[in-house]
Amino acid sequence: MFAPSFSSSFLSSISRRDFIAAATLAAAGISASTFSRGVWAKEPEKKSVTIAVGGKNLYYYLPMALADWMGFYKEEGLDVKVVDFQGGSKSLQAVVGGSADVVSGAFEHTLMMQTKRQRMTAFVLQDRAPQCVFVMNRTTMKDEKDPAKLKGRRIGVSAPGSSTHVIANFVMQHAGVKPNEFSVIGVGTGAGAIAAMRAGQIDALVGLDPVITQLTDEKAITIVTDTRRVDESDALYGGPMVGGCLYAPEAFVKANPETVQRLTNAVIRSLKVIEKVTPETLMKSVPRQAFMGNPELYAHCFVNNRPSMSTDGRFPAGCVEAAAKALSSVTPALASFKFDAAACFANQFAEASPINAKKA
Repeated sequence: MFAPSFSSSFLSSISRRDFIAAATLAAAGISASTFSRGVWAKEPEKKSVTIAVGGKNLYYYLPMALADWMGFYKEEGLDVKVVDFQGGSKSLQAVVGGSADVVSGAFEHTLMMQTKRQRMTAFVLQDRAPQCVFVMNRTTMKDEKDPAKLKGRRIGVSAPGSSTHVIANFVMQHAGVKPNEFSVIGVGTGAGAIAAMRAGQIDALVGLDPVITQLTDEKAITIVTDTRRVDESDALYGGPMVGGCLYAPEAFVKANPETVQRLTNAVIRSLKVIEKVTPETLMKSVPRQAFMGNPELYAHCFVNNRPSMSTDGRFPAGCVEAAAKALSSVTPALASFKFDAAACFANQFAEASPINAKKA
C-alpha cells in the first residue's frame, strides 16, 4: 500500500482533500510538477463557474467530477460549482436557461443545438466512446438478444432527449424498429433504473455503470451493444462517436477564453490521473455516495470504463460526422442539415494545456 511521507507541519497546513489528492497523484506515479503552470499570464474572465451535469457520479463524467474532488479547479484559480440534474437534457436546459455556465454532457448535444439556432462549442473531451450499454431484461425478455423483439415494448433511458435516448433509437433503427414503435421511459441513471429493471417496468435499458455492472452481476440483463469498448462503438457508428465533454454556448467560450483554458487544464489533469491510477487509490478521492454502497463494484466498473476515456482531451477527426449520422438515424430530417463542424468543438484549449504542450 502507498504510504506517503509528509511532515506534521505540512499536514496541518493543508486540507484532507489536498492531502488525498497529493497522495493519489504520487500513487499514480505522477509528479505535481507535471501540472505546473508557472505564473499565470492573465486572470480568468470569470472565476466563479457553474457546471451542470446529468449524473455527477457516473464514469461518463468522472474526469470532470474528479477535477472537483481533487481540487484541480481551485488550483487553476477557479471557484467551480457542480450542479447535478437527472439526465443530460436537463443539464443542457440549465445552461440554455442561464442558471449554469457550462455543461458536462454528451457531445452530440452541440449538434442538436445548432438545429435550434443555438450554437454550443465543446472544448475538452472526457470520453472517446459513449460508455452506454443497451441491455434487455431477462425477466420480461428471457435470454433474447434481438432488439427487434422490443417492438411495442418499453425501453428505459436516463431521460427523454438524452444521449441514452439517442442510442436507444439508433440501435432500434438498425434493428428495423421505428421510434414510434416502442415506448421510452425516463428512469434516471442510478437506483431508479435498477428498480425499474428489477420490477419489470421496462423490457430494455440503455444505461451506464455502475448500474450495468450491478445488473450484470445479478444476471438480470443480457447485453446487446456495449459502447464501453471503443472498437465496438466505432463499429456500431462507423466512426468515432465520442461521449462526455465540457461544452458551453459559443459566446461564452469566445468571451471567456482564459476561464475555458483553466477548466480544460483541470479536466486534462484528471484524465492523466485516470490513465495511470489504480482503482484502490482513485477511490480515496471519490465520495462514498458514488460507490452506491458497494466499493468493490465501483472499482470493477472503473476498470471496465477506463479504456473508453480520453487521454488528452482532444476531439478526434470524424467525430462530428459520426454524431450527425447517429442523430439523422433518429431524426431523418437532419440528414440534410449542414452542420458547422468548426463550431461544434475547439481543440485549441486541449492543445494549449501544459500537459499536452509538454508532449508536443
